[in-house]
Amino acid sequence: MEPNMNQLLKWSIENSETPSTDPSSITDPKAERPSGQSINQEAIDSLFGGPSDADLMKASMAAIQSPDITLDNKLIAFDNFEQLIENIDNANNMESLGLWDPLLSLLKSEHADLRRYAAWCVGTAVQNNVKAQKALLSGAAITDLVKLSIEDANEQVRRKAIYALSSEVRNYQPGLDVAVKALPKGFAPEGAIDAGNMAAVDKVIEQLRENSARKAA
Repeated sequence: MEPNMNQLLKWSIENSETPSTDPSSITDPKAERPSGQSINQEAIDSLFGGPSDADLMKASMAAIQSPDITLDNKLIAFDNFEQLIENIDNANNMESLGLWDPLLSLLKSEHADLRRYAAWCVGTAVQNNVKAQKALLSGAAITDLVKLSIEDANEQVRRKAIYALSSEVRNYQPGLDVAVKALPKGFAPEGAIDAGNMAAVDKVIEQLRENSARKAA
């Protein structure tokens, strides 16, 4: 990791806390964040002359992928990354920064928390964002999310995978078509579904949620 990125990560970790494990927080995506402070721009500016959001995104992803970073600190870096890509311009820059591939690879992580955060970040990036929805079409990401939403042993991972799918398929027909094709029989109605028909899309998403709830029972 570049020295300035390493220093930035260290600052972020020192000003954050371990993610909450309170089970009551799982119904609210924002409640699942680590409870520490978000990035303090003035402090960063004084250290490094004001790194861009692109620099912060790359630093966060480098930390998440680093074998030298503890899991707890990877989650802090992941939380910072998710906050950054809430900005649609930052989400759209993920492709040019080469951040989609490493993010999607984490959907297959052996660590449930990393799978959960990866799915969460996908959902944040593609929500109401056609450019990001299109980027997600490459490879097998949608199929991977369908599999996570149905088969993953961790309920929170399933929830975030469903959130990501819901964000991808709404008002984006190519994404919905791929998702429906990947779903097992019974999760979607026979025939075509219009991505602009929110009632029809909601039925598919609700089927996934009900299945996840039954699996958790």
